[in-house]
Amino acid sequence: MNAPGWRHNESAAQASPELVDALRALAVSLLSDNMARASGTLGLMPYHRPSAMAGTAVTVRTRPGDNLAIHAAFDFCRPGDVLVIDGGGDLHQALMGDIMASYAESIGIRGLVIDGAIRDVGALRSRDFPVYARGVTHRGPYKNGPGEINVPVTVGGMVVHPGDIVVGDEDGVLAIAQADAANILERARVQEQKEAQALRSIVEGAFDRSWVPGQLDRAMKA
Repeated sequence: MNAPGWRHNESAAQASPELVDALRALAVSLLSDNMARASGTLGLMPYHRPSAMAGTAVTVRTRPGDNLAIHAAFDFCRPGDVLVIDGGGDLHQALMGDIMASYAESIGIRGLVIDGAIRDVGALRSRDFPVYARGVTHRGPYKNGPGEINVPVTVGGMVVHPGDIVVGDEDGVLAIAQADAANILERARVQEQKEAQALRSIVEGAFDRSWVPGQLDRAMKA
């Protein structure tokens, strides 16, 4: 389907399960620190019990308050995907609630990232299935379109391309290009070891803060 506003493109190739699982095992903050600390969503909140998320992005861009394209996008999702929805940040109508989230989980989707509103948060918060959204309203959605599937989208100020690996935890959501993922993973693992050593040094009373005066001096002279 290629009419303006109604493009439905095939889903991108999925990332390997081994790579996705390795990224899920790391804190989003570690991954973000190795992406120049300038990536990731702003303003989206988790509406589920703490649970790490990682999967290949299937993207949707829809008219604010309208979820017809989201229903259509379920047919493009495979087990292991994360459905990323650009609803323009609108909070007037909920794009989905417990029924659609339950269906998403039932077909193997790993999580939902929604730059828009949701509802039924009492039910969603009682479950481990990852749902990130900008806000909440009881007002239900329209189903008129238009909307596009598997196009570049923006959620929480973060650009997501179909096929990106989307990871999330209690700190937020991050999208990583598959071509960059192995390198970011390697550097994040090195940082994880350094941070573990820093925590051990705190317990041992040997935490190194000797760099602070020098950094202050350089900052004040800048």
